[in-house]
Amino acid sequence: MEWTFTAEVWLWRGDAGWHFITLPYEVADEIEDAVVDRRGFGSIRVEVTIGSSTWRTSIFPSKEAGSFVLPLKKAVRAAEGLEEGSACSVHLAVVE
Repeated sequence: MEWTFTAEVWLWRGDAGWHFITLPYEVADEIEDAVVDRRGFGSIRVEVTIGSSTWRTSIFPSKEAGSFVLPLKKAVRAAEGLEEGSACSVHLAVVE
């Protein structure tokens, strides 16, 4: 299962300063319907490509967002020139 979409980077308003992308609702719904095997906190393993950066991570369900959120590592943000408010193209694949 794979998706490509454009989304905006946002900053978690907590002490840690984590940056995230919220998955579009239609993508989140498809993932929710298809993936049964979940990890801790309801997370799902994924492989992500943004620009020339590809890495494996997890997406997490967010009641607040009504979707899944994707954390963006500092190394990826730096390599791709992303900051809060940046729009980027995301390729996401669920890893079983």
